[in-house]
Amino acid sequence: MANWLSTLGVAMGSAWLSGINLYATVATLGLLQHFRLVHLPGELEVMESWLVIGVAAAMYVVEFIADKIPAVDSAWDAIHTFIRVPAGAVMAAAAFAYADPVVRAIALLVGGGVAFTSHSTKAAARATANLSPEPFSNMALSLGEDVIAFGSSFLVAWFPVVMLGIVALFLGLFFWLAPKIVRVVRRRLRFGGA
Repeated sequence: MANWLSTLGVAMGSAWLSGINLYATVATLGLLQHFRLVHLPGELEVMESWLVIGVAAAMYVVEFIADKIPAVDSAWDAIHTFIRVPAGAVMAAAAFAYADPVVRAIALLVGGGVAFTSHSTKAAARATANLSPEPFSNMALSLGEDVIAFGSSFLVAWFPVVMLGIVALFLGLFFWLAPKIVRVVRRRLRFGGA
């Protein structure tokens, strides 16, 4: 049971983090696996390849720069809806690579949903910050996301059950707040359009 929970924590934790910063997550987990500081479940161990680590690190540098320029950041996040979410789904399924195919399919679907919640939250927060004329809030959010991605990657690797709890708390908060935010936006649109 503990091993299953750990695998679930790695699967959902890596999916959630992929929605925030895919490249930092892959590079960090890959380095931890490469230097045998952790043993990632299923086929996630492929991330230990220097080629995977190198591509992830190079893309992280590009994203680090893109995140600091508001217009580029918004476009980057829009494009990455089609990269981060599927990658989160694949990472979740890869963690369960040696499980029953039904379990892998469920992990793929749930992992994609988890990645979508974190990505949409990140993209909405960044889009709001990008509208601000001052650059500091955007930069602070960008650096905060990096800290979350790197720090939480260590949680995924060494304390996956704790990370699973964090993801569950985030999802609860997301589903509690999302309808309230939608109602506020609808009211403002109605009021602004009148």
